[in-house]
Amino acid sequence: MAGRGKSRDRIEPSFSGRDDRDDDDDFSLDADDRVVRGRSTRRAAPKPSRARQPERRKRDRRDREGGGLFGFIRRIVYWCIVFGIWAGIGVAGLVIYYGSRMPSASTWAIPERPPNVKITAVDGSVIANRGTTGGEALALEDMSPYIPEAIVAIEDRRFYSHFGVDPLGLARAFVTNLTTGHMVQGGSTLTQQLAKNLFLSPDRTLERKVQEVLLALWLEQKYTKDQILAMYLNRVFFGSNAYGVEAASRRYFNKSARDVNLGEAALLAGLVKAPSRLSPARDPEAANARAQVVLQTMREQGYITDDEVKTAMSQTPAKAKRYWSGAGHYVADMVMDQLPALIGDVKEDIVVDTTIDKTLEKRAEQSLNDVLGKDGAKLDASQAALVSLDGTGAIRALVGGRDYADSQFNRAVTAKRQPGSSFKPFVYAAALEKGLTPFSVFNDAPIRIGDWTPENYEKKYNGEVTLATALAKSLNTVAAQLVMYDGPDQVIKLAHRLGIESELQPNASIALGTSEVSLMELTGAYAAFMNGGYKATPHVIRRVTTADGSKVLYENTYDNPPRVLSEAIAANMNTMMMGVINQGTGKSAKLSGWQAAGKTGTTQNSRDALFVGFTSNLTTGVWFGNDDGKPMRKVTGGGLPAKAWQEFMVAAHKGLSPAPLFGNGQFMADPAANPGVGDQPMASVEPGAAPPLEEPTTIGSILSGVFGGGADVRERNPQATDRPRRQPMAPANGGPVPPADIAQDGDDGYGDALPPGDIGEPEPSPAGKPRRTTLLDLIMGQ
Repeated sequence: MAGRGKSRDRIEPSFSGRDDRDDDDDFSLDADDRVVRGRSTRRAAPKPSRARQPERRKRDRRDREGGGLFGFIRRIVYWCIVFGIWAGIGVAGLVIYYGSRMPSASTWAIPERPPNVKITAVDGSVIANRGTTGGEALALEDMSPYIPEAIVAIEDRRFYSHFGVDPLGLARAFVTNLTTGHMVQGGSTLTQQLAKNLFLSPDRTLERKVQEVLLALWLEQKYTKDQILAMYLNRVFFGSNAYGVEAASRRYFNKSARDVNLGEAALLAGLVKAPSRLSPARDPEAANARAQVVLQTMREQGYITDDEVKTAMSQTPAKAKRYWSGAGHYVADMVMDQLPALIGDVKEDIVVDTTIDKTLEKRAEQSLNDVLGKDGAKLDASQAALVSLDGTGAIRALVGGRDYADSQFNRAVTAKRQPGSSFKPFVYAAALEKGLTPFSVFNDAPIRIGDWTPENYEKKYNGEVTLATALAKSLNTVAAQLVMYDGPDQVIKLAHRLGIESELQPNASIALGTSEVSLMELTGAYAAFMNGGYKATPHVIRRVTTADGSKVLYENTYDNPPRVLSEAIAANMNTMMMGVINQGTGKSAKLSGWQAAGKTGTTQNSRDALFVGFTSNLTTGVWFGNDDGKPMRKVTGGGLPAKAWQEFMVAAHKGLSPAPLFGNGQFMADPAANPGVGDQPMASVEPGAAPPLEEPTTIGSILSGVFGGGADVRERNPQATDRPRRQPMAPANGGPVPPADIAQDGDDGYGDALPPGDIGEPEPSPAGKPRRTTLLDLIMGQ
């Protein structure tokens, strides 16, 4: 065959280069590389020397990985990618896991802000806020513009650009904390902080942080930036139990967040980092130092100018008032105690309009502190209380103690103490209702009622006195006789009718105020004398509405009070109590240009001292004493209480035109006690003049009194005669026995038991002969 003639030499393909070939693409094999019948025709290559093997391996590795700096960078990038992938997978797993432990996103909702109770005075100004937050919620546009600017500047400068989580902020915080070696910055955005405050616990766990991020993303999707910022500012904690900017502004500056200036806004923004440690109430210097940092940050971010920074920095450092100081908080506590009975549970923000006059409130607090500051320490008097109300019972001022910050116990409302002789007007009013008059005469002399022997404070006796004089001088023996004449039950009924709600003990010692009552109910009962005989129920709440005023939840109904005293008795009691101030035990309470009436009261060993009095404008009660019942140093109702009452009433009546008391200082005949006689003036008493001792009488009354004809006072009370009898009256059966620990009135009290008088026997004339009671004697005044 032709092919057979060809040369049997073969040209084998080869991968190795040859010196005689220039073409790199030639492909050849050696004969040794052929496989013939299952075995290779390749001859074994000579093994390289042992010294060349490591070098070859290194060369192969360099060829495979690349060498030098580029190779190192490539390896770093490679492993970073690998780590990032696995980290992403891990983070995704954590998010899925912790997210699965949360409720469905479709059920997420912003929790309701705890309701706030805004308590206002008659002029609409805020007295206090009550509730968990301590202040009402404000819209962003209602706040001072400095507040949101300061918060954003110091807490989250990219708030308006991030999506709820700020990666740059996280990175910056990480680097800063790493370089300083401790926690300096936080990476949470305002949205994350709001999510934590709304939904999560303060625990620092990985689960909480993951849930915080998820909730922040949800908030950003559901609400606008301004809405998120407003929610944050109304809920963030500023220390001292203040949640939200309104509560914090009132707590630290005693003003609304609407009126906060630049320096104050910077101070508030600085508190968010560490509310307790940086509180101006705790450390003013630290608070103001932090405020300076906030101001510099605001300047750097363009919110304020250099001049504004200088102005704010030059302002006096803020000095926070003491926690909830001010007498208005006694009112706020009283309001909160009464609200549940009026409207039930508070479930939304409400506004409570009260009857309080803030000007009078401040003057009342000042008057008590002035007297306590001047004489309290030397007379061992540490506490005082005051309540002042108008003729309808509306409370215009209430001070429950010397300093609310030191003690929140309300001594004007909650405390019940013996009123002493300030209870006597009810005894005298009951006697007038039974037919006696201000001119009925009793004998002020030692007396025994059962085992009880009341005596006057000065241990002196005045003999024959009218009821008007006995009340002015606060004579205990006469009051004791009146109780037995009236009957303790009748006195108690009258006191309850006028407004005393406490339980009263039906015994003779009630004449000297041994049953405990509160200052508020005692003062309210006195208002029935002041207004002409109508019940004046003490009340402080006028109206309760929703926050926007769209719905009235409660409105008081004290505009139609019942009559509890006749006009004549109210007028006569007013005139008699004018004598207490004009020439009796309450002279320290005199008011220039105003008719004023009242009564002093002091209990055993001067443990309590009171003065309750009124003008045509206000009825005010004042108490002085000690919480532990420690006796004061001879403090009487006509001392410290009367002085504080006078100081307050002078301030309260400043600028007002004087108006007379009901009855205008005239005694009036009572038609109920004297049928056929109208409400006609009996006699007038000028301020400063003593009431007349004897009632003007006609010749008919004199004759009937002499000869036993007709019905006169003597038929109702043998001890109350047209002419004085010198012996006191005692009950035939001995009467109720007072308790062992009986009140002693410091200005008109009684001490140890004295021998009884010879009851029922007329005192002999100086010549030793019986006194004659003839018509001539009466006409001639003998």
